[in-house]
Amino acid sequence: DGKPAAANTVARKRAVLYNALRYAVALRFLDGHPMDHVQWSPPKSVEQIDRRVVVNPTQAGTLLAAVRAHDPRLAAFFSCMYYAALRPSEALNLNVAECVLPETGWGWLNLTGSIQHVGEDWCDGDGARETRELKHRAKNATRRVPACPDLVRILRDHIARERPAPDGRLFTSRDYRRGPISTATYTRAWRAARREALTPEQVNSPLARVPYHLRHAAVSTWLNAGVPATQVAEWAGHSVHVLLKVYAACIDGQDDAARRRIEDALNPPDDQSPRSDQHQSG
Repeated sequence: DGKPAAANTVARKRAVLYNALRYAVALRFLDGHPMDHVQWSPPKSVEQIDRRVVVNPTQAGTLLAAVRAHDPRLAAFFSCMYYAALRPSEALNLNVAECVLPETGWGWLNLTGSIQHVGEDWCDGDGARETRELKHRAKNATRRVPACPDLVRILRDHIARERPAPDGRLFTSRDYRRGPISTATYTRAWRAARREALTPEQVNSPLARVPYHLRHAAVSTWLNAGVPATQVAEWAGHSVHVLLKVYAACIDGQDDAARRRIEDALNPPDDQSPRSDQHQSG
């Protein structure tokens, strides 16, 4: 459209072109890699999550309630992102056999893979979806994520109300094929929920603009609650380095609490103020 491409887009397309030319060198179509002689610096990309996209618990509850009013099935889907930091592709692959959901207390989600939208021209199977391993994991690797009591209740209600797919997947379309919920379907529902649950100013802001931002809110909530970074990284499926560099965003509204703590430190109570004789010469 004539606008500059995002830094991540530039890096991705340059990597594809570089690898294609390297393959041409391997096949002896080229004597050398022409891009090795190009002096070029990639545009700087912002690696940290924009803290403005992260919802606080009250805002998340309001958004999930708005989704629930229209489609309870999708409310459970989005709840997995907010309460357990699942990626949308991981939630789409969630199977009833992978859920440990006791009647009371905490449960567990044992993630085994993801369902990616790759397009019909690039998919090995039928349709535009493909089941793959967890991101940055080996094919047979799993990831264990805790499910808080609220999420356990939501998923138990979902399983009791909605019939899982024949293969046990929790979140499927309602047509006869029972395929995964399409990206267009859950994105459209999320946009409607934002318009209903947020103020006009918030709707026009980056706050929870896409469903993936619920995952950022989950990771930020865990970090702000004092959960060790190593544990958060394991649950979220990241290295500690990536977690602290990218996902250590602050929850919306934390600025007020931080400023109050600074004010308390700068203005201690009278009985804690330094004694005047401590400042007198001996």
